[in-house]
Amino acid sequence: MNRLANEISPYLKQHAGNPVDWFPWGDEAFSKANEENLPVLLSIGYSTCHWCHVMAHESFEDDSVAELMNSNFVNIKVDREERPDIDSVYMTYTQALTGQGGWPMTIFLTPDKKPFYAGTYFPPTDNHGRPSFSRLLESISKAWQEKRTEIEDQATDITDKIIQSNQSHAAHQAKLHQSISDQAVEALTNIYDSEWGGFGNAPKFPSPANLEFLLAYGSLEKPGSNHATEMAVHTLEQMLSGGIYDQLGGGFARYSIDRTWLAPHFEKMLYDNASLIKVLTQAHQVAPDKSQFPKAVHETIAYLKREMCLSINNEEIAFYSAQDADSEGIEGKFFLWTTAQFEEALGAEEALIAAKVFGVSTSGNFTDPHNPKLVKRNILSRRNSIFEIAKDLQMDGAELSGKVDSIRARLFEIRKNRIPPDRDEKVLTSWNGLLIGALAEAGRVFENQKYIENAEKTAQFIYRNLWVIDSKNSQKYLMHIYAEGQAKVLGQLEDYSYLGLGLIDLYRATGKQSYLNWSRELFNIIIDKFHDEKAVGFFDTSTDAETLIIRPKSIYDASIPAGNGSAAKLGAILGRYFNNNHWLNIAEDATSLAAASVQRGVSALGTSLQAILYLTSENQEIAIVGDPKDRRIYERELARRYVPLMLLALTSPDEMSTYQPLDIFTGRETSNSPVTAYICRDMVCNTPANNIKEFKTQLAELKINAS
Repeated sequence: MNRLANEISPYLKQHAGNPVDWFPWGDEAFSKANEENLPVLLSIGYSTCHWCHVMAHESFEDDSVAELMNSNFVNIKVDREERPDIDSVYMTYTQALTGQGGWPMTIFLTPDKKPFYAGTYFPPTDNHGRPSFSRLLESISKAWQEKRTEIEDQATDITDKIIQSNQSHAAHQAKLHQSISDQAVEALTNIYDSEWGGFGNAPKFPSPANLEFLLAYGSLEKPGSNHATEMAVHTLEQMLSGGIYDQLGGGFARYSIDRTWLAPHFEKMLYDNASLIKVLTQAHQVAPDKSQFPKAVHETIAYLKREMCLSINNEEIAFYSAQDADSEGIEGKFFLWTTAQFEEALGAEEALIAAKVFGVSTSGNFTDPHNPKLVKRNILSRRNSIFEIAKDLQMDGAELSGKVDSIRARLFEIRKNRIPPDRDEKVLTSWNGLLIGALAEAGRVFENQKYIENAEKTAQFIYRNLWVIDSKNSQKYLMHIYAEGQAKVLGQLEDYSYLGLGLIDLYRATGKQSYLNWSRELFNIIIDKFHDEKAVGFFDTSTDAETLIIRPKSIYDASIPAGNGSAAKLGAILGRYFNNNHWLNIAEDATSLAAASVQRGVSALGTSLQAILYLTSENQEIAIVGDPKDRRIYERELARRYVPLMLLALTSPDEMSTYQPLDIFTGRETSNSPVTAYICRDMVCNTPANNIKEFKTQLAELKINAS
């Protein structure tokens, strides 16, 4: 076992048994590189990454490759989910050098952490224009020995260029105006796949931030808003019909390798599922006739609770990071079916029905280049409606629907007996923050108190285990990761911003101002520790974090929402709740970085575009005052409507006596009726609604406009 055996990251532990003399990122590794005049081989990946597993089996478990690595390099393993800051820094270089990025990421560094060569996956033999990993190691080692000074000069030059590019990009701003959102919708339309939904060609990612932006834009009373809604709704429909959605167990895989959403890489990530729960909940409000949207929300939440939940006690739960693509060393094996397996499970008659419902054929629809002998296997999909299939089978639609429910249940129970994919059992503050918001919003819209309770329990877990008070100076801060009973790594911008946004959703679902106040506390730390005081926007790491060769500032969404856009969105919303123009100005400055990039990078700006909508749309508010049990009928009516850009404020007499009331409640206590509701524009309110009939009337007259 190597040093990684002592780490808490599941990804690092996966490599603890390698013959490679791995180091975790830290001073020990770089001191050794300096003392022995060796280059550093930095390998970055994550535990559920299929190609990371492939390279590990082909190279890192091979004794001859390990000998080359150990003799000529100091070898460092990094879990990108544990250290997103390190990943971001060296991904910037890898993309600049190769024109693409991905994992596993392989970077060669000088002992002072400066990169001089990079790539992603390298095969064990020369293949498709890529050198074998062994040949690459020999070439890099030879060059280091013969041309070290030249390499170090080159690395310094490259690092200086990265720093300059980072500063230049961060300085590129555009003034906010209404037309930026219009331009973004037009740019997304230009890359929209009108047949299969989504944007661009294969591979396709769910991009929930873009879908959430389009739905929010669609709520505006302006030309093009209907088309924005249609793009989002159609994309979700197509995704739910494909193999990217687990048709038996619920939940989404990370991305599809084809244009039609059929063939995924099968790993399931918490961040995707959290974000898609939320956007599907919003899509249900927009298109309540689409029964597959609430069904997918409930199935995905059930999947997370069943397979991804860490239960501490009755008051605290949290959710693990990811589930692997592979089981028994084979990608997708847990999820794939043959017609023979259908017949064995269901009998010939029902197997025929199941094959038509789930798109299963004798020849199969999935091939694995690493296991060419495994053939005739199928990814399950739902391309045709029950009623189309019923017509084809000459069956009654309702009867077939009931039969399909029974078939699904039996297939799911049989699948449970298979060896499941591994699970990455670390808890990340940021991704749990996303899920808090999703559960709270789903609970509010679907009137499911259990979802809201689970959101509260997750927030409680973070508060007790990852929210730290420094005993020396009483300062509070978040930690990023929890595993094996301990918290590790200082919180990053994504932790503060995702959790802050999730707490706002939790406030909207409960009316408990303590959640909103905690969100405000997090944003104050963001301003103090992450805000770029010399320019605009937010850095990914705090002033207390380890100094890397650059201090990254994430403007573009990647696999997760951009920290800069998330923090700007948080500031835009909190600025309105707490009537704080300074926060609004900071948020506006931060979004100006994204506004300048709409034409060239629109598909990666969904989070910032949401913030821009908040900042450029007319200020409208709904405030409801009353005890929670009395407010419920008003909240239920409001939950039927999709009003994403309106400020929703809830309180009760008890809350108002406990906390400093929000400005919107000043002078707006309850009247003689148990509940009083106010619908306002820029804090100027209509006649108070003291009964549900009047509230419905005022809601029906609502129009949301760009400012």
